[in-house]
Amino acid sequence: MLAQAAASSAAPSGVALQIALGLAALTLLPAVIMSITPFLRITLVLHFLRQAIGTQTVPSNQVLAGLALFLTAILVGPLAAELNDSAWRPYSNGQISAEAAIGRATPGVRAYLLRFAREKDLALMVELAKIPSPKSPEDLPLTVIAPAYTLSELRAGFQIGAVLFLPFLVIDLIVASVTLSVGMVQLPPAMVSAPFKILVFVLADGWNLVVGSLVRSMSR
Repeated sequence: MLAQAAASSAAPSGVALQIALGLAALTLLPAVIMSITPFLRITLVLHFLRQAIGTQTVPSNQVLAGLALFLTAILVGPLAAELNDSAWRPYSNGQISAEAAIGRATPGVRAYLLRFAREKDLALMVELAKIPSPKSPEDLPLTVIAPAYTLSELRAGFQIGAVLFLPFLVIDLIVASVTLSVGMVQLPPAMVSAPFKILVFVLADGWNLVVGSLVRSMSR
């Protein structure tokens, strides 16, 4: 009787603990999506593109974030399906414990992040974490791989953004030279070049080119 009473009193506390841990994990979910998924690179590139075109608020941040979320879902869809089959479904059916589910999911997440993390950034994180150098990157913990992935994605996003700026910068220079040569000093060159940049971008089907190239570069 005492054992049954102790077990019945321990069960609600265990459920409450699981709920508390689940809520804590949900608070970290936005940070995870923004930092260790393709969402990071996609949002950087889209914001650089908007700045390069010269439309400061069009498309809005909500539209860019929504597009980035949809593209991120496309890119991580295969990994999510794999983790669902190998870890989440057996755990939800009660076939394995939470620790076993995490152990099954970790190799897939590690392999995905290592595809885009640079060796230089991994070495930096190993040095900052003050852990012994592993024999291979697959032996690194996720606490080292995740920030290295974030650094690598920041670098890639800034590189793509710089390349996107170049053609629009040429248009700005041409328009500024023409306006100065004809004596329109009081007219801001950016006001004149903005329609030309938008027209060139639309005629080149820029959104299709940028999004297609971006997704293909991250689905290797």
